[in-house]
Amino acid sequence: MARQRTPEGPPPEPAVQKLRVRYAKRGRLRFSSTRDFQRALERALRRAGVPMAYSGGFHPHPKISYANAAPTGTASEAEFFEISLTRRVDPAAVAAALDQALPPGIDILEAVEAEPGALADRLQGSVWQLTFRDLDDAAAAEVDRALAALLAADVAEVTRMTKTGPRTFDTRSAVVRAATTDGGRQVELVLRHTTPAVRPDDVLNAMRTLAPSLPVDPPLTVRIVQGLLDEDSAEVRDPLA
Repeated sequence: MARQRTPEGPPPEPAVQKLRVRYAKRGRLRFSSTRDFQRALERALRRAGVPMAYSGGFHPHPKISYANAAPTGTASEAEFFEISLTRRVDPAAVAAALDQALPPGIDILEAVEAEPGALADRLQGSVWQLTFRDLDDAAAAEVDRALAALLAADVAEVTRMTKTGPRTFDTRSAVVRAATTDGGRQVELVLRHTTPAVRPDDVLNAMRTLAPSLPVDPPLTVRIVQGLLDEDSAEVRDPLA
């Protein structure tokens, strides 16, 4: 039996601190994929001199974890990652240095020392804002009608192509609260995080099934808040507070 090889050199330095970081994805950078962001972040961390902890083995990689990233094409004010460090640092100083090292449109908003428990467990719901542009009054009224039809439905199924093929699921059960503003030109959704995840475009597709004359141009979609969901008040609270 062949002997198991072990990596040469000293073991990686142990992690002594973990930070939770909130960042925004704005403007044209909303079209960047999760992998694009990960590559940009790792380069920025090195430029900023952040003392990253690495995994062991033959292919060490930074100890960074990502949670519930927004879909490509949507903007967000509430994206998160965690990073383990080999020496203790001031979280605010890391946030400032990292923000300077990242391209405009990926903006670091806050960094705090991580509390015990998994970050993903604190991301239970999201507030989304969908803005339809250049709608006349008739089209805006159709948005109102489509949302009312969705809220009146017990089930609103859509089919989405996944890595394993088409999958049909209910969107209505994920909608905690929804309302239109600006005369139907804007929709605010509070979505419960489910498996599979119900995305704003899934809700729009369900609305189109119920009201086929809904405007076809995609709205500008922004995640405003992501965090702890209060089912009674339908409010989403800051997971870093």
